[in-house]
Amino acid sequence: MAKLRIKLIKSLSGRREKHIATAKSLGLRKIGSETLQPDNPQTRGKIAKISYLITVSEED
Repeated sequence: MAKLRIKLIKSLSGRREKHIATAKSLGLRKIGSETLQPDNPQTRGKIAKISYLITVSEED
């Protein structure tokens, strides 16, 4: 199964509580933190919600 590498590039400070919670559910805490997540509809939905805070690349 494909994986997605997600990196937090903007601060969570001053963001909506739901956006902060979404980032934390993806395992992102600080600027520059990265995580590998499975490529599924749930993860894609979280990415869409906070797309302005992160970068996404595909891993094999």
